[in-house]
Amino acid sequence: MNDSSIEPEGLEVHVDKILYQYGKPGIPPETPHIFIYFLTIRNNSNQTVTLLGRKWVIENSDGTQLVIEGDKIVGETPTLSPGEEFSYNSFHLADQDSEASGSFHGLNSSKRKIHVQIPPFSMIIPGKH
Repeated sequence: MNDSSIEPEGLEVHVDKILYQYGKPGIPPETPHIFIYFLTIRNNSNQTVTLLGRKWVIENSDGTQLVIEGDKIVGETPTLSPGEEFSYNSFHLADQDSEASGSFHGLNSSKRKIHVQIPPFSMIIPGKH
């Protein structure tokens, strides 16, 4: 993030669980591996925060990288008062092992830009190793 964005102490992201599925109807055959992740964003800071978007960085085992940025988090802009949390699940499609990391960004109650890091997590295709 740029220098004008702060990471408030107490704003945390936890990876609750990751599920794996292989190929389902409608999933592109070139990326048949589905990793469903469940995250919780907890606001243990002393200010209300509104999350406006996210940035994901996917590091693939072949050395390639995919960066995904966008507004909102699963179509929402959650506002979290101190002590509140927001949980959701989404997914990544893959054709190889990879690691995901990134950040959420938004504003605090003083309208200052904030961000919170998403801890890295691995997406390992079962049975390949």
